[in-house]
Amino acid sequence: MLLTSVVKGLSYKILQGDVEREVSSIAYDSRESKQNSMFVAISGFTVDGHSFIQKAIENGATTIVVEKEVSTKRDVTILQVDNTREALALLSANFYDYPTGELNLIGVTGTNGKTSTTYFIKSIFEQAKRSIGLIGTIGTVIGDKVKKNNNTTPESLNLQETFQEMVHRDIKDCIMEVSSHALSLKRVAQSAFNTGIFTNLTPDHLELHHNMDEYFEAKAELFQLTSDFNIINADDPYGKKLIKRAKTYTPKVVTYGIKDEADIYPSDIQYYPDHTLYKVHTPEGTIDIQVNLPGDIYVYNSLAAIACAYCNGISLKHIQEGIRAVEHIRGRLEVVYQERDYRIVIDFAHTEDSLEKVLSTLRPSTKGRIILVFGVYAAPGELGSDKRKAMGRVAAEYADFSVITSDNPKEQDPQFIVEDVAKAVKEADGAFRVVVDREEAIRYAIQVSEKDDTILIAGKGHETSQIIGKEEIPFNESEIVYDALKKINGTAKVKLS
Repeated sequence: MLLTSVVKGLSYKILQGDVEREVSSIAYDSRESKQNSMFVAISGFTVDGHSFIQKAIENGATTIVVEKEVSTKRDVTILQVDNTREALALLSANFYDYPTGELNLIGVTGTNGKTSTTYFIKSIFEQAKRSIGLIGTIGTVIGDKVKKNNNTTPESLNLQETFQEMVHRDIKDCIMEVSSHALSLKRVAQSAFNTGIFTNLTPDHLELHHNMDEYFEAKAELFQLTSDFNIINADDPYGKKLIKRAKTYTPKVVTYGIKDEADIYPSDIQYYPDHTLYKVHTPEGTIDIQVNLPGDIYVYNSLAAIACAYCNGISLKHIQEGIRAVEHIRGRLEVVYQERDYRIVIDFAHTEDSLEKVLSTLRPSTKGRIILVFGVYAAPGELGSDKRKAMGRVAAEYADFSVITSDNPKEQDPQFIVEDVAKAVKEADGAFRVVVDREEAIRYAIQVSEKDDTILIAGKGHETSQIIGKEEIPFNESEIVYDALKKINGTAKVKLS
């Protein structure tokens, strides 16, 4: 593609060279640069792409996009912009010919519930025989192909490439999780959303957003990018705030909830240990719903999906079939072993709110103790301390016994993190033991458990690796559970999911 086409709509200053060039590809990682490619130098949190310009040129890049004044003796074009992240989004959309213009793009944002909501939506659309792609925490799904994502919402270049692949595969609908990072870092800046969905907002990622107001404003950006519908949780305090604001936007606001008045709402909710039944009321009528995951969490997430399906003209019959077809979601209240009243559950809960909700959901169906295995991921300074205290308080209040361990300590001292969490659990009069090594913590929990207990392993869910220092090591909690049970009982246990 001609460089003049790639930079269409971009405000830039030419520092060197001219725009009469071909662009074969775009990269923001110098190692991905190829012959006649464009390299966009992004100033990251820990690495500055400007330091790798020479390497990109050596790899074949002939167009460089920068924020800083740079020069080189090589025959390349250098364009300076105010913000290379924003520029990357525009350049990528141009290069891939704005593929979201040919998709019905649905974005889901919020602290908790994004993944399960997207999977409910995907299932409903599939029951309606509509082709749908998915982008999110567990990965990107296009047809029968699943690809791992490094982030919940990939970088803008990768997003636009994925959107184009969906268009080429004749996919008409795309459902994606939209993180606050993605909104703040302009990864979705050039994506044309038809529908936005808000699940809830509770403390998380405050190392990036500093406070809840900033966090809310980041999430709220999605609802200015939509063209057709904004679907919002009417029970959430920040949802109420967003509803008032969104009513001033062009897209129609559709609300859902359990407690307060809403467009989509349930009645006759019946809770069971492994599923929930309710009647859902919509402007199109009322139907019975079976959600094969327990608790209010999944009532809310299924309601969000139902609202989305309603807005997209999908029949009540297909909505009913789609919700019921979701038998489990990886790493979301996933029962990996059960024998009578004894069970081991894995869940992604990694915030104090999500942890409280999962523990509260498990309590009514637990005859014995709830044994919680959990850690707190690395977060800097005071914010990290606040997070550890909050998680410790929840563990002390809602679990009978906690095994405090590492999550993803990254370059922080794991011993310091677990001791800080332990201090909070102790101050709240909780029973606990510290086992820093996460694998050993899981094995210990199984060893001390009894026949009517529930073990909840929280924090990593679907993840199959752990980040310690700068190293990402394989770490599959299901496999650790099966191996531990086999060694204790002498026989391998049946995998349930």
